[in-house]
Amino acid sequence: MNWTPNYDKEPAIRVSESDSECSIGWPTIGQVLKRGLVSGKRTVIVAECYPGTDIEEVRAGLSELGAGTIISAERALKTAEELEELLAPWLGDDPVFGRMTAWELGSLFDAAKTAQVRSEIARAEGTILIFGTGAAYVAEHWNLLLYCDVTRWEIQQRQRVHRIGNIGADNASASPAELYKRAYFIDWRAADAERHRLHAAIDFYIDSNLAQRPAMISGSNYREAMAKATRRPFRVVPFFDPGPWGGEWMRRHFNLPTEPPNFAWCFDCVPEENSLRLRFGDKVVETPALTLVHEHADELLGSNIVKKFGAEFPIRFDFLDTVEGGNLSLQVHPLRSYIAEHFGMAYTQDESYYLLDAEPDAVVYLGLKPGVDAAQMRMDLEAAQAGGAPFSAERYVNAWPAKKHDHFSIPAGTIHCSGKNSMVLEISATPYIFTFKLWDWARLGLNGLPRPIHLKHGLANIQWNRDREWVKSNLINPVREVACGEGWREEATGLHCFEFIETRRHWFTEPVLHDTGGTLNVLNLLEGEEIVVESPEDAFEPFVVHYAETFIVPACIGWYRVSPTRKADKPLATIKAFVRSEG
Repeated sequence: MNWTPNYDKEPAIRVSESDSECSIGWPTIGQVLKRGLVSGKRTVIVAECYPGTDIEEVRAGLSELGAGTIISAERALKTAEELEELLAPWLGDDPVFGRMTAWELGSLFDAAKTAQVRSEIARAEGTILIFGTGAAYVAEHWNLLLYCDVTRWEIQQRQRVHRIGNIGADNASASPAELYKRAYFIDWRAADAERHRLHAAIDFYIDSNLAQRPAMISGSNYREAMAKATRRPFRVVPFFDPGPWGGEWMRRHFNLPTEPPNFAWCFDCVPEENSLRLRFGDKVVETPALTLVHEHADELLGSNIVKKFGAEFPIRFDFLDTVEGGNLSLQVHPLRSYIAEHFGMAYTQDESYYLLDAEPDAVVYLGLKPGVDAAQMRMDLEAAQAGGAPFSAERYVNAWPAKKHDHFSIPAGTIHCSGKNSMVLEISATPYIFTFKLWDWARLGLNGLPRPIHLKHGLANIQWNRDREWVKSNLINPVREVACGEGWREEATGLHCFEFIETRRHWFTEPVLHDTGGTLNVLNLLEGEEIVVESPEDAFEPFVVHYAETFIVPACIGWYRVSPTRKADKPLATIKAFVRSEG
């Protein structure tokens, strides 16, 4: 490329030209809230906090309200020992995996303690403040509901420096992996359900991601902002993380910081983990993108996806950077029946690797070599895991040469990994946590410890008939032209019929008209400096997208047009993913 990429690391949805609706900092927030209080009148204020929020900062920040009675919701929780016993069957003893289930926040609270706190609230006079995770559950009734939120990525940063523990557990000193696992399978499930229950009743929404610099908008403005997001294309806020195999491509192309040892991951479109930035004038409120999925599922996803998956965003776009790095772990994803039986998930991580860029020696490990002795391979993997001779992946697994714009389909059950010197756009189904590592090339994680290997699960899911010929015929560059017009052509690039996601690549020098067909579209600009996404009916403002940026087109948009922003000397390219109607 003869131009400098302009990847936007902080995309925002402009909600309003005025910043007067947004209050920044606790003193300003306190002044705004005090205007709604009537002197001498009994007022119950609930400050519900998503787990991971600094609740002591919230309590101190709201001190200006002059509450005569201040109650922490934590007082009504079950004891740490009771919670451990309750949750043990769902968490198990595996360091990574637990079992998914629909938790409600109330199940973590003690009935007698809750009744006692409710009695105290009923007797109290003046201004009463109940704060913390579960505050709305404990209070039951209130005059003013504040919702203090924090994004998943910020929570993980706090876990890594041991700033926070899990709900009802004095465990901030636990390993980040342990904290994340408990949050992923328990805390976040319960809190997400509670946030959904409270959404329509929130009087003020508080973004508490930045320490001592919260941003607050009214609940009505928050709900309107989220509704507006579904009526236009948008991007979620990406985040980047190093890893033992990480590379340098993203650092160079996305102008990333020099301090981290590498950049292995970028979650460019994983709404369960990513956030949205809502812009009010020059002020920004950051909020979990998952709320948009839960509150506007039909508009965002489309009714067919909601019928199949519920209010879950089923498509994931992320980057895997191994340029000047190492191989990913050799791995396999669970079959749909296996993940349902063992982990309570309704669908699995079918995926694909799209080569956004590649060095001359890049390869993708995919499928088994002809005539592999399954018993011998099991023995070699087990021996390597026990500290014996390193596993010889090249003896058992195909290493396919990989070049820019190649597309490899990877249905669940297929052994695979990206080799070094690749920049992969991974397009997949969403339940990413269920990856069974088989071999990690005898290396340590960034924490100096071996990463968890799941041989039992992995070996139970390998499809031994997916050998070289089957992979070559079914999974590598299954490209076919499906439509064309003046200055454009459309290609189906996969995925395999086992997978429920369809991908279409467009090469174009002229505008291309797309139709969501009433279902979610997710796209990435694979080639070219910049495009603009427009509504043929001027239903939304023109939306500019830069090279390598992933963007979401809500199902309710219908027709939209993708065009080069300037005369194209050579074809640009996008890839679009959507859920097959028969998937």
